Amino acid sequence: MRFTKLVFAMVLLLAATTATHAQSSTPASAANEQLTIERIFSAPNLTTAAPQAIQFAPSGLHVSYLAGSATQPNVQDLWLYNVRENSHQRLVAANNLMPNTSQLSAEEKARRERLRIAASGIVNYQWSPTSEKLLFPLNGQLFLFDIASAEVTQLTDDNVFATDSRFSPQGNFVSYVHDYNLYVVDLKTATTTQLTQRQNSTEQFATAEFVAQEEMKRMTGYWWSPNENHIALTRVNLSPVDIKQRVDVYADRTELVEQRYPMSGTNNAAVELGILALSQPTSGEADANADEQASPVIQWLNLARLGDGYLTRVNWLPNSQGVAYQWQNRPQNKLTLFIHELTSTTAKTVLEESSSTWINLHDDLHFMNDSRHFIWASERSGYKHLYLYRTDGSLIRQLTSGDWMVDELSHVDEITGVIYFTGRKASPIERHLYRANLTTSSPGQPSQLSTREGMHTVHFAADGRSYIDYFSSARQPPQVSLHGPTGQRNAWLHENRLDQNHPIAPFLATWSYPEFGHLTAADGQRLYYQVNKPKQIADNQSHPAIVMVYGGPRAQRVTNSWGDYFTQYLVQQGYVVFKLDNRGTGNRGRQFEAGIYRELAQLELADQKLGTQWLAKQPYVNANRIGVFGHSYGGYMALHMILRAPELYSASVAGAPVTDWALYDTHYTERYMGTPQDNPEGYRQADVLTYADQLERPLLIYHGMADDNVLYTHTARLTHRLQQSMLPFEMMAYPGKAHGIRGREASIHRYRMIADFFKRHLQ
Repeated sequence: MRFTKLVFAMVLLLAATTATHAQSSTPASAANEQLTIERIFSAPNLTTAAPQAIQFAPSGLHVSYLAGSATQPNVQDLWLYNVRENSHQRLVAANNLMPNTSQLSAEEKARRERLRIAASGIVNYQWSPTSEKLLFPLNGQLFLFDIASAEVTQLTDDNVFATDSRFSPQGNFVSYVHDYNLYVVDLKTATTTQLTQRQNSTEQFATAEFVAQEEMKRMTGYWWSPNENHIALTRVNLSPVDIKQRVDVYADRTELVEQRYPMSGTNNAAVELGILALSQPTSGEADANADEQASPVIQWLNLARLGDGYLTRVNWLPNSQGVAYQWQNRPQNKLTLFIHELTSTTAKTVLEESSSTWINLHDDLHFMNDSRHFIWASERSGYKHLYLYRTDGSLIRQLTSGDWMVDELSHVDEITGVIYFTGRKASPIERHLYRANLTTSSPGQPSQLSTREGMHTVHFAADGRSYIDYFSSARQPPQVSLHGPTGQRNAWLHENRLDQNHPIAPFLATWSYPEFGHLTAADGQRLYYQVNKPKQIADNQSHPAIVMVYGGPRAQRVTNSWGDYFTQYLVQQGYVVFKLDNRGTGNRGRQFEAGIYRELAQLELADQKLGTQWLAKQPYVNANRIGVFGHSYGGYMALHMILRAPELYSASVAGAPVTDWALYDTHYTERYMGTPQDNPEGYRQADVLTYADQLERPLLIYHGMADDNVLYTHTARLTHRLQQSMLPFEMMAYPGKAHGIRGREASIHRYRMIADFFKRHLQ
């Protein structure tokens, strides 16, 4: 249940960049128009469509990206930016190449839901290592675009639906997964080889299982060795996982779906890791023998020896002589890094992290080119920081330190001995780019390279000579710029200046910029909040208020970043909108997170109540007209808030809510709650149904009827309980919609419904 999946996916338009005060100011000619829900979800995009999936070509001469048109912003095309010429060129128009009429495979639908991909057209792509070609999937087929000739070649047959495709590290092959088997295309001979052969419907190769995709952010099940001689891959056995039947209701049909969904306290899929040796044909071998390839040999590493747990990450050493993999035990309080050398029959333990609560996963393992040193991230100090190790497990030095969090390792320049990373040293509600030395003697004093206050997300070129900065702030919608290694801006890729031509210019006269502040929790820790108020507030006027809540572990709602347009709509309708990050949410360190361990909805509720009590005391707020709205974990919190604190909240909207943690998946739930078997009282207190009979305020619940993440069963149990207790509530079901309830018409309907509900009960 990652934060990216749980916020209002179709409304939140968070990104990464701010501008100067001149750029942020309201255009003098801005009209005073009222923002409507229809306009929020209509073209042209109010934010303007920032380039997506930006990548540097390995050569560094080009930058590629995906972008839609003004009339079809959700149909993405492939574009190229020439760094030297400062010019943009559309390489492939998705609809011209292949009309978007093909049905996605079940595997691809699930993958896109896990990745939160709402767009169509070209949704991902990859450069060849030589920068000569681009690989991209479109409607299940794989295509190559040749930069020199501008020609497009289809790689796969029409009866193949390829997922998880990529170039091999040296560019000699393209690999992909079809029907849970791994295939390789030899680009020199144009021959395709099937490397695995699943034997039954519960066996899957080279694929990440459900909880790996949904909760661990591991979206792949195979990894090429740098020299292309081997592929590490998974074999997933789904048979231990219980089958949960659900009925997906669509507008024109119903489908009985038997989903292997590992609910908390039940069996997970069995995952094995193997090393597949690719056959190496002799140079000059006749094409006639091309199809007579020996079956690949797979050395399985016997992960079963490690007991019940999770394969979380896999990396090859740069010398291709060993595979590193991370294993997390079932309770998730231990994370072990192993290295398995190709010449060995056993893996060696390099290091192990342990915690009295749980270990957060990360993607910050980086092996040095000598394959003898690596950088590792750990929260052992209470905050996530970077450490330099030898591959024998000995610690060399700590690279960063302090009472602040590193976000992620961005780039390592071994020639200059410098690392780049993003972090929260300046403020927990801002993200900046920093630089430190591998030989540092002052890990608490990295150099800050980004200067504008706000949220920066950076992507470095392979040579480290430049980086892309996605940036936004509370006063500047997302910008994208090209920078040199010392932080200087060299070019705009998407300036997004707020002038009279910007799509939101007609609405800026009444725009509400958030005010930030903080409160003190019961244990003395700081709780950050933001409040949006109507533009004009009279001294004797009080307004209804809406608390926008998420509140879930590792999430963060209060940041100095461009906000969501439903908040703006509500503010223009006369509401005050309030958000607070309670204890348990992310980017604040272990102490701030860990208090929720084995007792969800206790500290979170206490902190949200504290925030609402502060809000109710403000002279511009009507304390008797405060509502709450949340989706997914936010829906879960919205239910607890209305059921357990009716004295504070007058109405509640709960979208796609978790109601009983025993119905949610193993990896997410057990990380924070343990199992229903070993923590029955914790589960009872966290269960919404424990408090359902206390409903005395207006409640609206909505849920997608094809949700494979928070199953509709959650809402069914709650609504049945309310009906049995003869308590009134309002309910809306969305046929065919998954967890995000995406789509223009459904989004307009949903937010109109929410606005109408609050209007009836708060105004």
